[in-house]
Amino acid sequence: MTSLWTSADIAQATGGAASAPFAVSGVAFDSREVTGGDLFVAMKGEATDGHKFLDKAFAQGAAGAIVSEPVDHPHILVSDSAAALEALGRASRKRMGGKVIGVTGSVGKTGTKEALFQALDRAHPGEVHRSVKSYNNHVGVPLSLSRMARESAFGVFEMGMNHAGELAALTRQVRPHVAIVTAIAPAHIEFFGTEAAIAEAKAEIFEGLEPGGTAIIPYDSPHVALLYNKAERHAARILTFGTSPQADIHAREAVPAPGGGTLVTAKLPDAELCFTVAAPGDHWVSNALAVLAAVDAVGGDLAAVGLALAEMPGLPGRGERRTVSVSGGTALLIDESYNANPLSMAATIRQLGRETAERRLAVLGGMRELGSRSAELHSAIAPVLRDNGIDYVILVGAEMQPLADALDGVLPFAHVADTASAIPLIQHELRAGDALLVKGSNGIGLSRLVAALADGEQD
Repeated sequence: MTSLWTSADIAQATGGAASAPFAVSGVAFDSREVTGGDLFVAMKGEATDGHKFLDKAFAQGAAGAIVSEPVDHPHILVSDSAAALEALGRASRKRMGGKVIGVTGSVGKTGTKEALFQALDRAHPGEVHRSVKSYNNHVGVPLSLSRMARESAFGVFEMGMNHAGELAALTRQVRPHVAIVTAIAPAHIEFFGTEAAIAEAKAEIFEGLEPGGTAIIPYDSPHVALLYNKAERHAARILTFGTSPQADIHAREAVPAPGGGTLVTAKLPDAELCFTVAAPGDHWVSNALAVLAAVDAVGGDLAAVGLALAEMPGLPGRGERRTVSVSGGTALLIDESYNANPLSMAATIRQLGRETAERRLAVLGGMRELGSRSAELHSAIAPVLRDNGIDYVILVGAEMQPLADALDGVLPFAHVADTASAIPLIQHELRAGDALLVKGSNGIGLSRLVAALADGEQD
């Protein structure tokens, strides 16, 4: 098996100097994630200095390191480790001859990225690379690029941002052949002021398209014209997806599947496909259409997309469904604890309303980075809860006060300061036959509540 990088490769890519010959099979910048054969990138940040963890990284099996000061381990010495990681990512992208897909959007990035990986890997096992976790920022993207084998047939990369200009820099590193915008929502709106400004920033992904590249945009978005106009400047081809028959890739029919999820009949420019999306919810139908568009654009196997979507489980924190033990039986736990914005919050509540259950409960954490519109956007969730038959809600965090005010007299609810207070409350309230949605911004820490309930998980 060939190595991912040799010390000579790394030195050439970064402009650094090698202390000794070595070869690595992986790359990490967190010493806790280092495994045997990895390259450890020791970066200096505001909170800590990766050089302090070099001994730990090598004890865990690191084969070499990128450092900005000499050390007593095999290393590449550079002036700036973070810049060296970016250079290594660019070198990785340059040497890879396959097709690359970039994904961004206010919601659905990680799920769409994972679905693309599953679909492409089914047809090309072992030849598809993707960014892991949500490594989608100025450090995560070059790390994900640097981990890509030169022999990869496909690469799928998630890109995020919370300020203008960030995506432009990331997409020029990724240089996608296909660039997807999944959806636009008022996530991070405190940094932008308007949703249109968010759409402008998301559209920066098209700036890095390779010549002849394809832009994929959501037809149902109120910002479709803005996205289309930006895509026209950089893309040779533009594909739209959505529920409207005017979209290039659209769902002609979407009905609940007998075993859960959604049965979809999708129309593409040159094909029609019927498949099941295992993950429930209208938002997953939209993600599936974007996946179909991208796989079609890179000449992939559309049948493999259908098979992958039918078998793809929910992701932890992003729709994973668990059966947990409660007094008298079991309850359904829907884990959406990783992130939240108004669009995704409403979508998951609507799906909760469709669940067959004795009662439908929700633990909802505050939505962060909404700026001056925070109160308005939180309170707007009240009619969504009311109209979808939600029986009881626990609100977590100070941001939820406007929603608490709006729910007064509408439906039963409790409002607590933090996750620690919510855990015993929901443990006492949850009964056999219930369906429970847990959703909030990651900073609220609702994953701890999920972990507490999952201690009684059933196989």
